[in-house]
Amino acid sequence: MLTIRLRRMGAKHKPVYRIVVSDSRKRPTSDVLDEVGFYNPGVDPPEVRIDTEKVEEWRSKGAQMSETVRSLVRRTAKSQ
Repeated sequence: MLTIRLRRMGAKHKPVYRIVVSDSRKRPTSDVLDEVGFYNPGVDPPEVRIDTEKVEEWRSKGAQMSETVRSLVRRTAKSQ
């Protein structure tokens, strides 16, 4: 099954996340099929960029979103 989830990047104690599409049976740090966004919680306010067209395209192909990604998508939809 495909899943849309966060992939941790950045330095120690300064996380930055990429929102990626990958196989749910593999580690989040392994191969990714597509990168659909970016999340930086270390700045005020937290920076979130999500390509909603890509997210909807992958959801139509059967990808499931993690709870955190789902809340980030809702937050960006409200702000637009």
